[in-house]
Amino acid sequence: MKIATFNINGVKARINAVTTWLGESAPDVALLQEIKSVDENFPRELFEDLGYNVETHGQKGFNGVAILSKLPLEDVSRGLPGDDSDEQARWIEATVVGERDALRLCGLYLPNGNPVEDGQSEKFRYKLAWMDRLIARGRALLDSEEIALMAGDYNIIPTPLDAARPEAWVGDALFHPESLAKWRALNNLGFTEAFRAGTQGPGHYSFWDYQRGAWDRNDGIRIDHVLLTPQAADRLTDCWIEKNLRGREKPSDHVPVWVDLDL
Repeated sequence: MKIATFNINGVKARINAVTTWLGESAPDVALLQEIKSVDENFPRELFEDLGYNVETHGQKGFNGVAILSKLPLEDVSRGLPGDDSDEQARWIEATVVGERDALRLCGLYLPNGNPVEDGQSEKFRYKLAWMDRLIARGRALLDSEEIALMAGDYNIIPTPLDAARPEAWVGDALFHPESLAKWRALNNLGFTEAFRAGTQGPGHYSFWDYQRGAWDRNDGIRIDHVLLTPQAADRLTDCWIEKNLRGREKPSDHVPVWVDLDL
């Protein structure tokens, strides 16, 4: 089963690029972030015509996540547990059943967190609190011993190897010591970070800013990740970044990250 996570940076702005990508690359499941659309305005018919079942958790003009699946989606839930007052659309879950096994899918768009403002800004504290809730949900997934993954735009640069110019990100919420401590705490619960399970070294990125010629200079960062429970990691056959999409017309500033699981 081939699963891709992709921050599309607006479904309205990227509809032609996304439908072309789906037609060419044909993931079995696509986890989308930053759809920037309320549920009732999401162009689900275009994706259904391509053979996908569609579930969304949208928000007007900001955020928003979706799951597109060629397989039926079961037990869909929306919103990261732990704060009923949180109105930001950043989390969606569902289960798909492969030829042999079921897979719990968790699609996420983790808060950016900038500006940091000495670690006291509302946006940065929200990011850290959201990550605490993510850690709690991750712990529950591990305790359930499910075949599961948590994939999306984490807005986390895990190590200096994951940025072309790590010095430029010092103090940024994506590379802040408090953010990275939460990221390590999440991983240390027992998840496998799929891309680094098979690929080491620098030069692998999933995001290039639209400004300052970042794409032309390969001045990127790797912030889109797939975390696997041990049961999912046992079924991992490949993980790769579909870099070439960034060079197309009217691209997202992110590119898809893929995993192939033997299910």
